[in-house]
Amino acid sequence: MVLLLVLLFIVFPIAEIYVIIQVGQAIGALWTVLILIVDSIIGARLLSWQGRRAWLKFQTALAEGRIPHREVLDGALVILGGALLLTPGFISDILGIVLLLPPTRALVRALVARRLLPRLVVSRFGDPSAAMRGGPAAGARPRPARSRAADGDVEGTATEVDPPRLP
Repeated sequence: MVLLLVLLFIVFPIAEIYVIIQVGQAIGALWTVLILIVDSIIGARLLSWQGRRAWLKFQTALAEGRIPHREVLDGALVILGGALLLTPGFISDILGIVLLLPPTRALVRALVARRLLPRLVVSRFGDPSAAMRGGPAAGARPRPARSRAADGDVEGTATEVDPPRLP
């Protein structure tokens, strides 16, 4: 954890400053500043566009009754990507673009999910990796729904699912 903080707060800013200086020496200070301003503006637009898209997908998942795990992770990656694009620097811009473009964001999302899933604690409600895959909880058994006093005529079938038993 300490290594991650050192990389994040010491090594990364020094690398950003080094790249900005090198680009400034190659194309000039004015052009470097203009490029950084323009890519911040583009980043703000991309953040707005992709953020709105992620929010709509989140709402759609909720409306369909699905757990919006993928949509939540996409939203977090979009926010992080937008923040990186708004931060002045070329390395952060590249990382921000990777997180804001849907095809590369899907790759990052898969990597993040693969790293996070083994660290999640299995609750009494089931296997979190099954939920991430969109399937039922591991060990879940359907059982007939209990009848309730009917407030009106309702048609259809319902089943309740028992959570798996933990040892």
